[in-house]
Amino acid sequence: MMIKWVKQLKLAFGAPFIWLICLVYFTQGFRSFVWTAVSYHLKDVLKLSPSASQFVFSIAFFPWSVKPLYGILSDCIPIRGKRRIPYIVIATVLSLLPWLILGLNASVKNVSLPFMILLTIQNIGSAMADVVIDAMIAEAVRFERAKFAGDLQSVSWMAMAFGGVWGSLLGGYALSSLQIEKIFVLFAALPTLQLVSCAFVEENPVSTKASSEISHLANSDLQNGDEDAANEDSLLNYVSKTGTSRRKNNKKKLKKRAVTSGEPQINGKGSSLVSQWFHSLKMATYSLFRAFRQPMILRPMAWFFLAHVTVPNLSTVMFYYQTEFLNLDASFLGTVRVIGWLGLMVGTFIYNQYLKKHQLQGVLMWAHIGLAMMSLLDIVLVSRLNIAYGIPDKIMVILGSALSDAINQFKFMPFMILSGRLCPPGIEGTLFALFMSINNLGSTVGSFISAGLASTLNISSGSFDNLLWGIAIQFLCTLIPIAFLFLIPKDATG
Repeated sequence: MMIKWVKQLKLAFGAPFIWLICLVYFTQGFRSFVWTAVSYHLKDVLKLSPSASQFVFSIAFFPWSVKPLYGILSDCIPIRGKRRIPYIVIATVLSLLPWLILGLNASVKNVSLPFMILLTIQNIGSAMADVVIDAMIAEAVRFERAKFAGDLQSVSWMAMAFGGVWGSLLGGYALSSLQIEKIFVLFAALPTLQLVSCAFVEENPVSTKASSEISHLANSDLQNGDEDAANEDSLLNYVSKTGTSRRKNNKKKLKKRAVTSGEPQINGKGSSLVSQWFHSLKMATYSLFRAFRQPMILRPMAWFFLAHVTVPNLSTVMFYYQTEFLNLDASFLGTVRVIGWLGLMVGTFIYNQYLKKHQLQGVLMWAHIGLAMMSLLDIVLVSRLNIAYGIPDKIMVILGSALSDAINQFKFMPFMILSGRLCPPGIEGTLFALFMSINNLGSTVGSFISAGLASTLNISSGSFDNLLWGIAIQFLCTLIPIAFLFLIPKDATG
């Protein structure tokens, strides 16, 4: 059955395309292999405090908060007539070079600022690849291949989960037997393979005529403003019809290109091309923010943003506590992350089977109550009550990881589903990327707040006297988003 399913996908999309999707998502999951090493490098080599490490992570992961930028660039500015593969190549190079530099140049990785800059560049590449591969999947399943939409999503999530499990498992053991710079170089093999794989995926050049007419429609829509909403609808309809006719005439166009391959694809001066790009960018940005400012979209996204900002994330502080105070080794923490991935999968299954028909307000309320209970587990661990009752530290850490990741899915799955429902036709990809960026930006801002909290409480390497107060604050703050659940549509279900 599985072999037949794989063969159907291969016939529908081609083996190179399926391979590239699996490789990109596997790499995204396998990043835990190298980021475990980053965590130890910040703590043991650079000797950063928990709050300083949290700050470095916040800066390094900020590129994930501007994902729509990569989508708009890819949509509106083709490179050599192509919108996807060239950007995948650029993203892969940005992902590859920092790891090679860090692995081969000891002077760079042993200084905090260059190290943080290279991590940020690497995340720009990873975030860009994530956005572009999502756009490629969305384009691939339109129209005649729409029945395979769920299949490609299943493939991508399976690849990422598989990568996450193996990355977490191998990352801990690699730290026990390899130097950190070798781990950086080893991980660089995946972006290298991804770069080579791009050469085997074919992409049809975009239609210049269609792009010009879309830009013209966008310009007139911008001039007319909100009163001319019909123009936007006609623009979106035009995009849809153009995409249909373009796919129906693929074979004819391929033959025509073979005959006229020496002819330039774009007529006119370079200034007209720049003007066309400018109009396309203006159209995409205008459509994006015009859709986003609608209350039915703005209010739920405001809640998810607040749900991250108001709750301190003390994961980096807990990492220091587990390694320095509890003396848990890297291989065990790698196993804990594997169990966390399994908890995530279980949480996804439970949500799809039992919770998706319930009202989102209720699901999100109980999710935050559950996360608050997870803070109580940390309080038990840090106060050493578990030892008084004969419960080993390792059991507490494993239990907390599995349950936290499972409960977090009860919060993340409604976000994904609600985001998909709220996206209007024509700008689904870019608007969905904006939704994800809001979620990521909330996490980033929350990380900055957490770094400030750790610094205020004087929690540092080897000094965890006030950690209990930090977790107590986290427990109380976890309940704050419940008061703002009125922002979520009352009748919305998952």
